[in-house]
Amino acid sequence: MKPFRKSISRRQFLGEAACAGISATPLISTLLNLQMTNKAAAAALPTVSANNTNGYKALVCVLLAGGNDSFNMLVPSGNTEYAEYQQVRSNLALAQNTLHALNASQNGKNFGLHQGMPELAGLFNSGEAAFVANVGTLVEPTTLNAYNNGSVRLPAGLFSHSDQIMHWQTSVPDSRSASGWGGRVADILNSVNSNSNISMNISVAGTNTFQTGANAISYEIESGGNGSILLGEFDEDNETLNSIANSTVRSLMDAQYQNVFQQTFATSTKNAMDASVEFSNALSGITLQTAFTKSELGDQLQMVARTIAARNTLGMRRQTFFVVMGGYDHHSELIRAHGAMLPVVSKALTEFNAAMKELGVHNDVTLFTASDFARTLSSNGQGSDHGWGGNQLVMGGAVKGGLIYGTYPDLGNGNSLDTGRGRLIPTLSTDEYFAELALWFGVSESALADVFPNLNRFFNIATGARPLGFMA
Repeated sequence: MKPFRKSISRRQFLGEAACAGISATPLISTLLNLQMTNKAAAAALPTVSANNTNGYKALVCVLLAGGNDSFNMLVPSGNTEYAEYQQVRSNLALAQNTLHALNASQNGKNFGLHQGMPELAGLFNSGEAAFVANVGTLVEPTTLNAYNNGSVRLPAGLFSHSDQIMHWQTSVPDSRSASGWGGRVADILNSVNSNSNISMNISVAGTNTFQTGANAISYEIESGGNGSILLGEFDEDNETLNSIANSTVRSLMDAQYQNVFQQTFATSTKNAMDASVEFSNALSGITLQTAFTKSELGDQLQMVARTIAARNTLGMRRQTFFVVMGGYDHHSELIRAHGAMLPVVSKALTEFNAAMKELGVHNDVTLFTASDFARTLSSNGQGSDHGWGGNQLVMGGAVKGGLIYGTYPDLGNGNSLDTGRGRLIPTLSTDEYFAELALWFGVSESALADVFPNLNRFFNIATGARPLGFMA
């Protein structure tokens, strides 16, 4: 049991607290730079520019980190297209008779889901989920000829984990310093929520780029307890010491300091403590009848569901959530490792879908997946390497499900999108994929260019149409 230190000065507390995570000088510089940058960026943003912000809506981003081999998730299953798939994937190909048939065809092709995803196949066939085919990071429309002769701008750090996972969160792949598109949405819409203490952007997976805007940041929670991340210096087994500790900390935070950094730190810490207590109280006593299978992803989605259940108490009309399941960098043991992970996804997403029905918000919550990239279609022996375009899932009552949006590519050797080893050029940009979600969420057509500055390279906003049409 960690002893409680009964005597501590204001200088000691502030000094030790600041140095616990980062040294004071870089933190001061970061705070000042962020504040100046945010003010400049915010000046260029519209105020609330929305289609309709009545009622409640939430977007749930599930990041499959590491690069999901999505052509072994959504697989061509008809005899002709399967033979093509089997030839290019060689020892990575799944057995045709193990695939779960989907009630959807495209250009004469039939499709099935990985054998470990029967629940998700059921959701798709019932019209509650859809796939977006061959989507990825693009700076501008790209052909194989333009790629080969270098006449087209490419995403910075193409095929790199760190760059591509960032570009999926910003949807600005020609920059390494862009804010997140969820953060830019929050900059526009955050004022529709009545609670200014807690961000509309909730992360169950730590700090992220997706939810960071000019002004917006993520509110980080844990997947256990009541979600709140509280100060951990106190003896949880001793209520008297806890009371003394909290009283001492609050007196330190309420004090006025001449030093700008100390005052900023004290104010920020006090606000964070107040928000944590408010959040914890809102979730206290909330339980779900829907049972979630124990897993890292299931635990995170269960906490998202409980947070959504507390939406009215928290004063929220718009929320985004960020969830991560890692471990998809399968350079080896793809069949075994991937085969163990996809059933977890199938169960967790299906259970989350059931929880949304239980809460009466099935039509108001849309879950979507993202990943660094797909993988090479060719085998490296036992696994696949970093690819480019891949397949993603969207799920919820507002999704026009049971369909595959975009064009599922030919997979044969030498196809017109293959940059080598089955690294396929995306035929849909992340801008088109995410703009569809943002419009449903309430961002107006006039504000889309502020959220997705490259969108007009792929889609004419002025037409009034939806980029892909998968949202009701």
